Amino acid sequence: MTAVDVTGPSVALGGPRHRGVRRAKDVAATCFMVLSVLVVLVPLGLVVGYVISRGIGILDWAFLTDDIPITDRTIGPGMGPAVVGTVTITGAATLMAVPLGVLGGVYLNEYGGRSRPARVVRFLADVMTGVPSIVMGLFIFTIWVLAFGFSGFAGALALGCLMLPVVIRTAEEMLRLVPAELREASYALGSRKARTIFRVVLPAAAPGITSGALLAVARAAGETAPLLFTILLVSKPNFDLFHGPNTALSVQIFKNATSALPGPQQRAWGAAFTLIAIAFLFTLAARLVANRFAGRHAA
Repeated sequence: MTAVDVTGPSVALGGPRHRGVRRAKDVAATCFMVLSVLVVLVPLGLVVGYVISRGIGILDWAFLTDDIPITDRTIGPGMGPAVVGTVTITGAATLMAVPLGVLGGVYLNEYGGRSRPARVVRFLADVMTGVPSIVMGLFIFTIWVLAFGFSGFAGALALGCLMLPVVIRTAEEMLRLVPAELREASYALGSRKARTIFRVVLPAAAPGITSGALLAVARAAGETAPLLFTILLVSKPNFDLFHGPNTALSVQIFKNATSALPGPQQRAWGAAFTLIAIAFLFTLAARLVANRFAGRHAA
């Protein structure tokens, strides 16, 4: 007996009907993704646009450099001490968190693997990622501020603790994406594991690691809760990171926004706009550095 073919060209794999179903699914998925992007961008654009419209009027060179007025009834600039504090505190946190985070990612992916110590480190990093920032501030207040007093370094410790797990997990994931063939080629040429990691693996993963690190820095720059317990407030710049209270833009936004007077309200909007600009610059720098590293690696 001869078999009867019950599948015609309209239902066969790759036929017109099958291609039509795939095209419909592709259009539906594309529309869903575009709609999701719009749902995210519309409220984000409204918030950013409103902050810019309220804060750009007070933003000038005097606002970025003058001392903070002592009395709330004063109208006008500036936010110089907060800008200095934000840059120095966030910079110190970056110097502590990024190298440790990258080394932690190298250990988890290149050495630890599925071992028990690596699983413990990975679990602790995941837990730290979900810890509220105010809890981190209270932790640093307990172990550092009570012993050594308020300082910019205490704020840097709190922000560094928030940045560290993000950098660790980002570095691990980026290192995991590096093809194993690159490692094997380096080993075949006689390189040891440490040399292979620092001369072959890390340069290949550098774009993703750099992007993740700078985005973590941008997030930390906008944190308020941990700084409330670690740096206090000042009205003049404090360039000494280890001695004396300090201030930051996020703390000044919190302080001035709670006042009903017009002067503090203006300074709060100006500080919010300045903080958004700093976060934007960090994000732009992350993109530029990532593209530069990607271009070098491709070449």
